[in-house]
Amino acid sequence: MTRCSALFALLICACALPAQTTPPHDTALSARVKPMVMNVDLVLVPVTVTDAKDHPVLDLPRDRFELYESEAPQQIQYFSQEDTPISLGVILDLSKSMSNKIDIAREAVRQFFLAANPEDDYFVITFNNEPHLVADTTQSIGSVEAALAQSVPSGRTALLDAIYLGIQKAHRAKYKRRALLVISDGGDNASRYSAREIRNLVQEADVQIYAVGLFDSIFHTTEEWSGKRLLTQVTSATGGRTATLRNVAELPQLAERIGKELRSQYVLGYRPASPARDGAWRKIKVLLKPLSSTASSDLRVHAKRGYLAPGE
Repeated sequence: MTRCSALFALLICACALPAQTTPPHDTALSARVKPMVMNVDLVLVPVTVTDAKDHPVLDLPRDRFELYESEAPQQIQYFSQEDTPISLGVILDLSKSMSNKIDIAREAVRQFFLAANPEDDYFVITFNNEPHLVADTTQSIGSVEAALAQSVPSGRTALLDAIYLGIQKAHRAKYKRRALLVISDGGDNASRYSAREIRNLVQEADVQIYAVGLFDSIFHTTEEWSGKRLLTQVTSATGGRTATLRNVAELPQLAERIGKELRSQYVLGYRPASPARDGAWRKIKVLLKPLSSTASSDLRVHAKRGYLAPGE
């Protein structure tokens, strides 16, 4: 069986939840945002390194990396660049403004999963006035495509609520490496959660978030104008990125590229030199050592900014 056919067959997650529609007053969206605490000894930091043309750089050795927690250097005890399985979630905008983009967005979702590892754990959330879990790991990619084919864009844009549900779902997922891909064409005008609450949440969530923004050249509302900034703030805090497109025809290719980038990451692991269980926010910084004292580098490092330490 080929890699793609294996992926399209069936991916099973031991801790999967049955697919369901989130009701308007679901408790997961009605509760206040609470910190998600990492109760682990080994901190894993997925890192992407890109060159001046935004292409992944894949041949760096362990000794090129420097890792700091709260400005204190840490010993890198785990280093990997293998294509290890990831728990992946796609969050797709189905608000009315996506009506003229939905066909290309469906193809983008397909391309994203084609670039995945057959062992990946995945789920799909769509959103308009509220978010809906439409596909889980007990379903084949073919059934996901069938469900999306029947979806008709309508309503407003509850982007922040959808990200919240994606984070909740990711924390019940199979693998420790977790990532979300958000595909949307604007800002938020229907969520119960605020931008500040979600920014705080994603900083603590240990889930890498990428986004593709399909922004029009002329913004017609305040929400559209703030959409790019909102997505950038959310993704950059997690070590992910926001890519913006003016030509929606490029969306499937970009989604495929993001999928491959997730397969091209370095994973650094360390045990904190000061592992106090104080529930405090621990800031992380990853740097590349220069090849010489006079060398300049066009390489850019993308990594999460920190994590929330466990409490007593």
